[in-house]
Amino acid sequence: MFDPLLLPELREMLLENDEPAMREFCDVFHAGVIAETLEALTNDEIWRVLLQAGLSRQVEIFEYISLQRQTELVTCLDKPHLSTLLEVMAPDDRADLLQNMVPEHVESLMPLIAQAQRSDIRKLLSYPDHSAGSIMTTEYASLREGLSVAEALAQLRTQAPNRETIYYLYVLDEARHLHGFVSLRKLILARPETPVADIMDRDVISVRVDEDQELVANRMAKYDFIAMPVVDDQGRLVGIVTHDDVIDVLREEATEDAHRFGGVLPLEDSYLSTPFVELAWKRGVWLVLLMVAGFGTAGVLNYYDGVTANLEWLVKFLPLVLASGGNTGSQSATLVIRALALGELNRKAQFHILRREAATGFVLGGSLAVLAFVFAMMYGPVMDAVIVAVTIALVVTLGTINGSLLPMILRSLGMDPAIMSNPLIASLSDMLGVLIYYNVALLAVGRLF
Repeated sequence: MFDPLLLPELREMLLENDEPAMREFCDVFHAGVIAETLEALTNDEIWRVLLQAGLSRQVEIFEYISLQRQTELVTCLDKPHLSTLLEVMAPDDRADLLQNMVPEHVESLMPLIAQAQRSDIRKLLSYPDHSAGSIMTTEYASLREGLSVAEALAQLRTQAPNRETIYYLYVLDEARHLHGFVSLRKLILARPETPVADIMDRDVISVRVDEDQELVANRMAKYDFIAMPVVDDQGRLVGIVTHDDVIDVLREEATEDAHRFGGVLPLEDSYLSTPFVELAWKRGVWLVLLMVAGFGTAGVLNYYDGVTANLEWLVKFLPLVLASGGNTGSQSATLVIRALALGELNRKAQFHILRREAATGFVLGGSLAVLAFVFAMMYGPVMDAVIVAVTIALVVTLGTINGSLLPMILRSLGMDPAIMSNPLIASLSDMLGVLIYYNVALLAVGRLF
């Protein structure tokens, strides 16, 4: 947790150029706390502090610094030091950093990086963004099926220092095809002479390297895995996705959905880190779209000008009608989009949820219609109240169905259902509400539209 008292002390160390104190600062505190404190300093000051620590500690702290700031910091380093830093970094963190750097700068660094790491970098950078391959690490522990438990533990001791996690050990053949896995707990508790083949789990749940990162995150959450193996189209193990990367993915996806729900194109960086022009553009695009939808509602209202002139009382209840349809549609859209994001809705479940939402809309519409009738009676005759009540019942029922149906249609078309944001659902419900309201009024007064 960030300690506000650390920053003044660190600034004092920099002012006095107290290198022993800066070295102790880097060694004593948690790397995440150090990184959070360092981000308040200038790039040059950050390196003055980091260079007091050993290389492995530098990397450990550096990996906790935000990606945008990492990209700025690497421009201050000479190429030999930067190439050494990249060699020590975790493969997935290294790939994320290199993807955000200028391509020409990356290419100029490649000859300075060891061949093994260079091949690994190029392989990870070749995978599509937001795929399992783009977030995986190649630092996993593996065993051969023919080993005994004692031999496996001896082999694990040599692998452990260079692996991101060793809780799951993957059993591979010579061609690196994935045949099973064994947990470290099971390995430790087994008798030394027991063959690994006798205690390993052969029913391996894995993901393909080209599958979407959100699917990977949801599957790991479903099965409570610490790590998920990633295989290619021939079933060969190419890496693993670890729980810390999944947390980042879930946070990223949740942030994107929250932006879309609010009618904003997703931001690549944090709010404060996003340039003003980009922020205005990403908000403005949706505002223009919603304005167009608003003009659609205005056009429908204009079409019924004659009805409004003869039935002026309709205007009094128009906000009530529009709010009821928009609110219920937004509720349904939120519930369905979240269920889709969690992978809870297959094709069969979609038909079930449509029936469920229709029934819910009917019940809610009927309940709100009774209340609307009672309140409308305070402002006008019985016929006016009946028109308002019937309209509310229809608008709420259809708004509920539309709010649940539109995200499913987008998902079936391969699009993100979160595009059906609450403001957009509300705007579409407004047009539908106006159509229903005026046609109900026309039917009620004997002038069929």
